[in-house]
Amino acid sequence: MPTAILMPALSPTMEEGTLAKWLVREGDPVSSGDVIAEIETDKATMEVEAVDEGTLAKILVEAGSEHVAVNTPIAILLEEGE
Repeated sequence: MPTAILMPALSPTMEEGTLAKWLVREGDPVSSGDVIAEIETDKATMEVEAVDEGTLAKILVEAGSEHVAVNTPIAILLEEGE
């Protein structure tokens, strides 16, 4: 079953951020805990980790996108065999 990777919150008050850079490409295999992207706010930069093992099927938010709301799906992860 496809898994949505969501825009994380860097703090309890964060409402949106910038998806600064993807570190993987569509079709790349990932393992749980792999760093797949970097997000930024005006105060901090954070790495986004894969939530599960599988293949990064689709990037939904392009690198450099600003004002991405917290909990917005940014990519789709497929389990092995999907």
